[in-house]
Amino acid sequence: MENESGASTAIEVKGGVQTYGGRYVQYNVLGNLFEVPSKYVPPIQPVGRGAYGIVCCATNSETKEEVAIKRIANAFDNRIDAKRTLREIKLLCHMDHENVIKIKDIIRPPEKDEFNDVYIAYELMDTDLHQIIRSSQELTDDHCQLLGSPEESDLGFLRSENARKYVKQLPCVPKKPFSHKFPDASPIAIDLAERMLVFDPSKRITVEEALNHPFLSGLHEINEEPTCPSPFIFDFEQSSLSEEDIKELIWRESLNFSPDE
Repeated sequence: MENESGASTAIEVKGGVQTYGGRYVQYNVLGNLFEVPSKYVPPIQPVGRGAYGIVCCATNSETKEEVAIKRIANAFDNRIDAKRTLREIKLLCHMDHENVIKIKDIIRPPEKDEFNDVYIAYELMDTDLHQIIRSSQELTDDHCQLLGSPEESDLGFLRSENARKYVKQLPCVPKKPFSHKFPDASPIAIDLAERMLVFDPSKRITVEEALNHPFLSGLHEINEEPTCPSPFIFDFEQSSLSEEDIKELIWRESLNFSPDE
C-alpha cells in the first residue's frame, strides 16, 4: 500500500512481503531478493542457478500454470550482458515450436525508472539441457580441436578483426578423420557429423539437407517439422545500442505480455 507521501509501504504476507499496494510480492530465496507480481503464488522455490542469477518455480494463479521464473540481476550493468538478455528474449519470442521452450511472461517492473533486474517466466520443464549432458568426466586433449585449424578461407564470416587475429595465432592442429576417432560409428553417422561440424557456418549442411540425410530418414516427418514463416531480424545486433537503449527495448517487450496493465 502507499502512505500519505505516495511511497510504497511493505506488508507482510505468507512467504513474502507485499509491495506497491499489493501488486508485487518480495520473497527471500537463498538470500536473493525475488520480486514478482502477486499473481505468481507460492511456493516460490529455487530450481536452478547460474552466472545470470537464480531460477525459481511458481504458479500463475490466473492461468493455473506452473512456470520457471529467471531473475537476471543488474541486467544493464554492461552492454554485452544486456544485449545477451535482449537476444534471448527476442529469439524465444520469435520461435513457436513444441520443442523450443516458451516465454510465458516478461515481468514488467513496477517502476520503469528503477528498472535494473529482468524477470522472465518460462514454461516449467522437468529438466534442462545442462542436467541431461552433465558428466563428471574431466575434459582432456583427447576430447578436442577434431576439425583441425581453419583455413584462411574459413575465416571470412568472422567480422571482428581481433577475432580473426586470435584464431590465426592459435597453434596449427591437423584435422583428424572422424572415422578414426569413432571407428564403431556407422558411415552415414560419420558423414552427417562431418557435414554439420564445419567451422564456417556458410559451409555447413543446411537444416533441410540434414533432415533429409539418410541417417535421419527414420525420424524425418515433414508434417511435424514446420518452417518459420518469417526470418528473425537481427537489427539490434548491428546497431550501437547503449545500456539504456537495451533497457528500453526490453521494457517494450514486457509490454507485449501485459498491454492492459
